[in-house]
Amino acid sequence: MNNIEKLKELERKIGYTFQDYQLLVCAMTHTSYANEHKRERIHHNERLEFLGDAVLELVSSEFLFKGNQDKPEGELTRMRASMVCEPTLALCARDWDLGTYLLLGKGEDATGGRGRDSIVSDAVEALIGAIYLDGGFANAKEFIMNYILNDIEEKQLFYDSKTILQEITQGQFGQNVNYELIGEEGPDHNKTFTVEVSIKDKKLGSGSGRTKKAAEQEAAYQAIRKLRK
Repeated sequence: MNNIEKLKELERKIGYTFQDYQLLVCAMTHTSYANEHKRERIHHNERLEFLGDAVLELVSSEFLFKGNQDKPEGELTRMRASMVCEPTLALCARDWDLGTYLLLGKGEDATGGRGRDSIVSDAVEALIGAIYLDGGFANAKEFIMNYILNDIEEKQLFYDSKTILQEITQGQFGQNVNYELIGEEGPDHNKTFTVEVSIKDKKLGSGSGRTKKAAEQEAAYQAIRKLRK
């Protein structure tokens, strides 16, 4: 499948068809790819990311403002931070397998860039910026509401998973949880860590990630879902 076919597939996944196709190409172009193709004067996605970040902040702020009439500014700010942070946007990106569609430099690709939260979350913001320029604010807002602010309770649970799990185990068992690194795979530049979370000798959940912190977050999230069942 060539790049055009792949990006057409991405359009179908996100439910938006670009009028200016080059905006989508730019949104999916990482700086590493542009640097490797300087002679072609290819534009990377950092400017679109800047714009998309602002649009996302406005839409999410309005969403929280209208939906939480009783909450003060500080609480709304904390909630917004959990909704539009790097791990949450990366979680959204995984739903569309966004990393597959990125144009990356050979070195970045070889070191696992397609699965790196920082890269795919930036691409989500660039995609929002591209939709905003191509179709206006209404289309960008619709995309954000449908694909980022949907199922928000589950996403906030994922973001706050370690704190929430600690509160649950303290309340139910009066015990702290323990995170243990049980596996590492891959070369130093592209490792995957696996962590198990337990209380006393009882395993509650496990998770994997590119960093130990990400693996702990995933393990805590799986543990909460198990305990709630």
